[in-house]
Amino acid sequence: MDPEAVSKAFVEHYYSTFDANRGSLGSLYQETSMLTFEGQQIQGSQNIVAKLNSLPFQQCKHTITTVDCQPSGPAGGMIVFVSGSLQLAGEQHALKFSQVLTVP
Repeated sequence: MDPEAVSKAFVEHYYSTFDANRGSLGSLYQETSMLTFEGQQIQGSQNIVAKLNSLPFQQCKHTITTVDCQPSGPAGGMIVFVSGSLQLAGEQHALKFSQVLTVP
């Protein structure tokens, strides 16, 4: 298994799902998952999806610039760093973003 290929496939799936229907991201989180967003910590699949659904925009399009990964822990997990831009519907300029994901 190539960690780089797995992380890129995961990132593609995550952001295409986020852009199409972020409410369906729940299966990618566990009850122990944590989302830290602008200093607020949200734990658990349902709470994370509720937070993502509460964001003040309906449509968006992520464009990924970088995906960097490294092994994490003895169980074969990975830490994935993603950066890119986020285009909101009706906005002229894209927003830059970065996100760190842990993939079990």
